[in-house]
Amino acid sequence: MADKNENTQVLDEIDLNDPSLYYNRELSLLEFNERVLAQAKNEDLPLLERLNYLCISCSNLDEFYEVRVASVIQLASLDPQATMCDGMNAQEQLDAIAPKAHELVDEQYRVLNEVLIPQLAEENIRFIRRHNWTDRQKEWLQVFFHEELLPILTPVGLDSAHPFPRILNKSLNFIISLTGKDAFGRNSGRAILQAPRALPRIIQLPSEETGSGEYDFVFLSSIIHAFVDELFNGMTVKCCHQFRVTRNSDLFVDDDAIDDLLNAVEGELAMRNYGDEVRLEIDAHCTEGTVEFLAKRFGITDDQVFQVNGPVNLSRVQEISDLVDRPDLKFTPYKPSIPNQLGRNKNYFQAIKKQDILLHHPYESFSPVVEFIRQAAIDPDVLAIKQTLYRTSSDSPIVNALLKAARAGKEVTVVIELRARFDEKANITLAAKLQDAAVHVVYGVVGYKTHAKMCLVVRKEGKEFKDYVHLGTGNYHPNTAKFYTDYGLFSSNRELGEDVRKVFVQLTSLGKVTKLNKLLQSPFTLHKSLLEKIDREIGFAKKGKPAKIIIKVNSVVEIKLIQAFYRASQAGVEVKLIVRGICSLRPGIKGVSENIEVRSIIGRFLEHTRVYMFENGGNPEVFGASADIMSRNMFSRVEVCFPIEKKQLKERVLGDLKAYLKDSAGSWIMQSDGSYKQSVVEGEAYQAQAALMEQFSG
Repeated sequence: MADKNENTQVLDEIDLNDPSLYYNRELSLLEFNERVLAQAKNEDLPLLERLNYLCISCSNLDEFYEVRVASVIQLASLDPQATMCDGMNAQEQLDAIAPKAHELVDEQYRVLNEVLIPQLAEENIRFIRRHNWTDRQKEWLQVFFHEELLPILTPVGLDSAHPFPRILNKSLNFIISLTGKDAFGRNSGRAILQAPRALPRIIQLPSEETGSGEYDFVFLSSIIHAFVDELFNGMTVKCCHQFRVTRNSDLFVDDDAIDDLLNAVEGELAMRNYGDEVRLEIDAHCTEGTVEFLAKRFGITDDQVFQVNGPVNLSRVQEISDLVDRPDLKFTPYKPSIPNQLGRNKNYFQAIKKQDILLHHPYESFSPVVEFIRQAAIDPDVLAIKQTLYRTSSDSPIVNALLKAARAGKEVTVVIELRARFDEKANITLAAKLQDAAVHVVYGVVGYKTHAKMCLVVRKEGKEFKDYVHLGTGNYHPNTAKFYTDYGLFSSNRELGEDVRKVFVQLTSLGKVTKLNKLLQSPFTLHKSLLEKIDREIGFAKKGKPAKIIIKVNSVVEIKLIQAFYRASQAGVEVKLIVRGICSLRPGIKGVSENIEVRSIIGRFLEHTRVYMFENGGNPEVFGASADIMSRNMFSRVEVCFPIEKKQLKERVLGDLKAYLKDSAGSWIMQSDGSYKQSVVEGEAYQAQAALMEQFSG
């Protein structure tokens, strides 16, 4: 039998840079979308919610192609030999992505056509196909076409005077084959029709005028198909097929060449709708010649062509949920609670001064965060408010409170991240609105996205200045806080307030990095500190003491931290990773990751909390953070990781983590090959989200 030294030598011989120890991040993201799609097939969920999950999987895939596939395509042209940690180069990644993406899309449309549409019809929610229209329905739809569509539709015949039009990203379009000659004797044979984005993609048939059921719907594409010939007077429409093009939508801003970040982002936004083509979706019944024509026109390879049996813009079917008033087919409305400390004490500053207060959204309401800033805006003793905004709603009550504070003469500083993906335009508008009210608006640090979630309120209390802070794992967005899980911490701790103030100075001014008391910060101390804490657990394990790590994040990709988890597993540290989406770490590999478990929770709410827990020899350390375990979060973003130190609050978070690890209803366990298997238990399944809803229900 080998002694301890021989076993140690075997472990030391394992090369943790071996590509076989890592799973490709793009394939991992596709695995996540498969888990989302599985919710659409879950008979235990309300029917309209299942339809929503289907649509979410489709919109996720849109973004996957707009951002991730687009970046891999670019890499293939710029540096074809470059490889990821899993050993795959760009072309190999594209070759691996294509079959999985096609399989996913085929399953999406199978679930729509063979599962959801028939079950919706059983509930008298029907999508009426053209060949099933009654005479009354067809008559009403023809009037609708003439009055609502015809005036704004602009078909373009393709000839030398009318070149192929520019196609907007993800817009609904039609390619039409024609015979005959127009008024000028032209016969190009083809035309393109673009459906304006303002048009609804689903039309509800009025029952009193058409004799339809209360919830009978027709796709916009079906209406255009049915009456498209009326756009081409005197010509014959041979066929009409819908298609959609997905484009590269990742903004490129050269950090070394810009003088004005706002103008640079605005300039890039104008080009987002016309980036390079990365995917073509087209009607499955389209002729081979037409498919080849479009693919050639867009420079699309066969792997990037998706022929689909249904509407090409499937994510827009989500509109149905708002159109159908059937509470029995949706999740039961949930009313979040408000902590007793804030419910009893109407003065938030007094309540926070007494003790730290932890909020767990959406189980607990986001309204205390809004109220905290509102009270700061009207409190005569508040002198300054400093706030980061990464994403927020267009009508945000937080923004309104900040405007009120500025107009009341308070010093208000807002750090807005202009490059928050797909919120860039909204954030530019927001910046202008705040600046008009004399708010000090800064855009963070060029080259580093400001992703930290923090607010600082400075209050004059007697002869002293008192800092009150809110730190969160999610955005200051009242709407997403209703279905994203996140933690938020209120505190008046002096050292924590001092740290937050120093970080704001970094963002708004110039100077060297200053030492922080409690916060860990990217890009300076977070990565190094996490590695040190993992090494500390390894040390405890080697001494035979309890050693455990629990991490809950959205993604695990950063290789140095993954290798640290591998070393911890080899040393006997118990490592539990709760990862919603991407995970490049492979659990369960003999001699490397046998002590690592990776699970993904998919449920009613989007798991978004970022929590780091280290056993620390029986005195657990618990942190909330804005950062995932990704290179961008560690090295190219401004992030904060904050300790949750009060015993009662720490125990709460530990209890939440325990609930997630116990979950057997919404948990998917990652296998060493990168695939996932849903948890299977005997008896009644335990669902962490349901338990938390019951615990915190208002």
